[in-house]
Amino acid sequence: MSPDMIFTSESVTPGHPDKLCDQISDAAIDALLREDESARAVIECALATGVVFLAARYAADAVVDLPGLARKVIEDAGYSAGTFDARNCSILTSLVELPLAAREPPLAAPDDDAFARRVAHEQANVFGYACRDTAEFMPAPISLAHRLARALDAARRDGFAALSPDAKTQVSVEYRGGQPARIHGVSLTVAFDGAAPDADANERLRARALEALSHGDIAPDARTDVRINAGVPFDIGGPARHAGLTGRKNGIDSYGEIARQSGSALSGKDPSRIERAGAYAARHAAKNIVAAGLAARCEVHLAYAAGQAQPLSLSVETFGTGRTGDDVIAKRLANFLDFRPAAIAHRFGLRKAPAARPAGFYLPLATYGHFGRDDLDLPWEALDVADALKG
Repeated sequence: MSPDMIFTSESVTPGHPDKLCDQISDAAIDALLREDESARAVIECALATGVVFLAARYAADAVVDLPGLARKVIEDAGYSAGTFDARNCSILTSLVELPLAAREPPLAAPDDDAFARRVAHEQANVFGYACRDTAEFMPAPISLAHRLARALDAARRDGFAALSPDAKTQVSVEYRGGQPARIHGVSLTVAFDGAAPDADANERLRARALEALSHGDIAPDARTDVRINAGVPFDIGGPARHAGLTGRKNGIDSYGEIARQSGSALSGKDPSRIERAGAYAARHAAKNIVAAGLAARCEVHLAYAAGQAQPLSLSVETFGTGRTGDDVIAKRLANFLDFRPAAIAHRFGLRKAPAARPAGFYLPLATYGHFGRDDLDLPWEALDVADALKG
């Protein structure tokens, strides 16, 4: 990352087809774990005009109406009539129910021997990142893009002139000396159901965008460029315009592409999948390092091999901002945190959380990112080991 640059990150509203798929996949994970915390599942979704394809491979002592659940997610996102309708869309399923013996056995005791026996089922490189751009230790571009996407969806739900559930936001932040200095530009890509936006609608959108971004350490100024539908015409949105797929928005789910991310999807996987649980553990570690004052920016990398519990590698990169050596910080992490798959799931309560949150634990993560969520009480966002890491 250059100390002086302009960096752009994007977010999307819940009605974006890829995000619809993520929400359906994570709602299914919530539903299975709510009934059976030992459930193992991979749920993937694809959709296009009028058609939803749901593929699930799972082992669970649970009865879940997956098509009905998909329809509810689609309706909640705003598709209750028109070219894509939660009630009338066709839902095709490929469901493979595995024997109950394939479930994750409960831990008799959360001890070293039990954690050692639970190995990673897949190879994975996972990354966690944190910085001092924002109060939630997230990069400014993605944090602002999420804020803007929330504002657009809130406007639609408040009755804004036929605004489609499908919209994209982009925020470009100018960095000086490695610090976010100003909002350089804002881009909104939106669709209106039934008619193209007129000048008044565009001006109202512009006002909403500027208001949404005006609260924070950096805000729009007189030179901030705000563009609405500056690309190809966007007369219709949602699955009627472009298809969706689970796991296709990794940059939005993580750090807005300003930091490395795994190529694996986060949504649609139970906590035994290390590419999901490991990403949460790496974020927790990176955030606590920055909160402890050991660095202004930090990336934590964990490498896993199938069939092994301990990560093959634990490394820390502070990009020249560390107050002590990166290898020293990595050793402190290894001393205070257990990065084995079962230990991560136990520490964060990843299997018990859906039963404790009727509205969903994984479902809310499928929009507006899995990290830096000050609207959710997420265990990997806790600053519970920052003091210990200070040494």
